[in-house]
Amino acid sequence: MTNSIVSRRAFSFGLLAGTGTLAACGNGIGSGGASTIDARVAATLEEMYSTYPNTQALAEKANGMLIMPLITEAGLGFGGSYGRGALRVNDVTVDYYSVTSASGGLQIGAAQYAHVLFFMTNDALEGFRRSPGWAAGADLEYVISDLGDSVNADTTTALAPVLAAVFGQAGLRVGATLEGTKYSRIIP
Repeated sequence: MTNSIVSRRAFSFGLLAGTGTLAACGNGIGSGGASTIDARVAATLEEMYSTYPNTQALAEKANGMLIMPLITEAGLGFGGSYGRGALRVNDVTVDYYSVTSASGGLQIGAAQYAHVLFFMTNDALEGFRRSPGWAAGADLEYVISDLGDSVNADTTTALAPVLAAVFGQAGLRVGATLEGTKYSRIIP
């Protein structure tokens, strides 16, 4: 019986490690660092503004924006995601961040997507910056759905302190949510 438990734990650990390795593919690990992240951030913002013009008004009203150009998510029983991006205040990069998440349950597939968090109040921005590991919760208001539709075209009615835009999805997994996602400051 003990061997059975050890075997299941070893299998689970191996599966999780493999998922983490797969999730890290293609999103900047071992790349040119800050310059690579900055180039991806600029391209992501350009794509978001051209595809979803209402996000320009949000950007103008926001106290800061966290731009995550490429999140890779994979799962086979256990899942995970990873990506790197930049926090911009007044159109200037002030910090770099990584994003990670883990999940379990019935799941299979892999996907990539981008997301931007708009910090609409100074308190929300400062709370994020002071946190050693900020986790996204269910209180995020999505302005672009995981299907690419504009959920909140009237940006003047958005009252949440943090708004999220998830877009540019590709892959075999359906849907993306930021709930439970952890953001940590990094030095690229």
